[in-house]
Amino acid sequence: MAGAESVSVEIAGESRSEHVTGKWFSVPELRLRDHRFIVPLDYSKTSPKITVFAREIVAVGKEEQAMPYLLYLQGGPGFEGPRPSEASGWIQRACEEFRVILLDQRGTGLSTPLTSSSMLQFKSAKDLADYLVHFRADNIVKDAEFIRVRLVPNADPWTILGQSFGGFCALTYLSFAPEGLKQVLITGGIPPIGKTCTADDVYEVGFEQVARQNEKYYQRFPEDIEIVREIVKYLVESEGGGVPLPSGGILTPKGLQTLGLSGLGSSTGFERLHYMLERVWDPILVTGAPKRISQFFLNAFESWHSFDTNPLYALLHEAIYCEGASSGWSAHRLRDKYEYKFDAMKAVKESRPVLFTGEMIFPWMFDEIHALKPFKAAADLLAKKEDWPPLYDVPRLQNNKVPVAAAVYYEDMYVNFKLVTETASQISGIRLWVTNEFMHSGLRDAGRQIIDHLLGMINGKKPLF
Repeated sequence: MAGAESVSVEIAGESRSEHVTGKWFSVPELRLRDHRFIVPLDYSKTSPKITVFAREIVAVGKEEQAMPYLLYLQGGPGFEGPRPSEASGWIQRACEEFRVILLDQRGTGLSTPLTSSSMLQFKSAKDLADYLVHFRADNIVKDAEFIRVRLVPNADPWTILGQSFGGFCALTYLSFAPEGLKQVLITGGIPPIGKTCTADDVYEVGFEQVARQNEKYYQRFPEDIEIVREIVKYLVESEGGGVPLPSGGILTPKGLQTLGLSGLGSSTGFERLHYMLERVWDPILVTGAPKRISQFFLNAFESWHSFDTNPLYALLHEAIYCEGASSGWSAHRLRDKYEYKFDAMKAVKESRPVLFTGEMIFPWMFDEIHALKPFKAAADLLAKKEDWPPLYDVPRLQNNKVPVAAAVYYEDMYVNFKLVTETASQISGIRLWVTNEFMHSGLRDAGRQIIDHLLGMINGKKPLF
């Protein structure tokens, strides 16, 4: 079934095939098998090799059928592909007509994972930073092309589905390897393009958008206004300006505000955040016992961020916007401009709601979050790096010939609607489905409906206007 003959490469003195295919196994209504590929860390020169993992999925009984391929590009950056336990949602719908490939993007899952423990092997911050520069969308696309020509019969073009950051990767794919693409589906993931560094543009509109989400949240749960102010006061009055977290970090008011990253942008985020806050305090069982934040809340706080299992997200988050310029800790700099809104203690003193922040990474997180502490210096080097290579080719996108359909969520907190429409105007042939029915998590929440709609747009089954 491979599009090219397999060859062997040497890794750490051991000879391995550059493509190894596993045996089929089952979950309800699906058949799956694993693929492992040995690829260069740096495609531009002879370099160390890494493993990239992909999982092939078909509906039961279709293992030997000739079907078109669909590659799924996960959101992130720094998160592995889904691990299906049954046929459901978008995967079930896609398997009706595609052979689905779930890619663990390099550095995630089973693709030579960059974890909080594995990255400790690097002897210096510079060594780590120099390694991490190879884990952006440009090399993810090169991995995808490496896989396509070895996996797809006759190395035919395939369909790709990009969710969130996966949509960013899809535009990089359209820019530099459109010959590998038959059609492109994007959900909640059209990036800003065409400037030397767009991180500031993202956070300029991002803080305003997050402020609006806070307003909606507190309208929904007004009782939480006082609860959050009370937590902030407690943290400020605690020794060291915060309370210890189970992993060894510290929870401060700024850290508390980062709950907005997950709580304000997904369909059930408001409810999950509210239920978390309603259990913030330990009950007083003995008269005179001191007030304490519950272990439940502290554990829940840490589990929300996934920095211990997916630190790549924090390390590369701003770098995904950079072309030819540094990010310079963009979110941190832009926060100063909006500090009158996001200063937690000022909000408490003025009896205003304390605002949560959104999808933003700040340098102080590498001091307060235990899993990120060892990588503070490397993160700073990445924030200062200026010679980032291009991620998009605007003239090529303006002359794009590959059919593209994108679901655009009007109130998406993570991907700003205004910036999306500016980018879309520069992509020839793209069709947008703009809706406020779903949030950024639409593919997870209503995957079958969204895939149906996008495929209908691509295949001419939906109205053109």
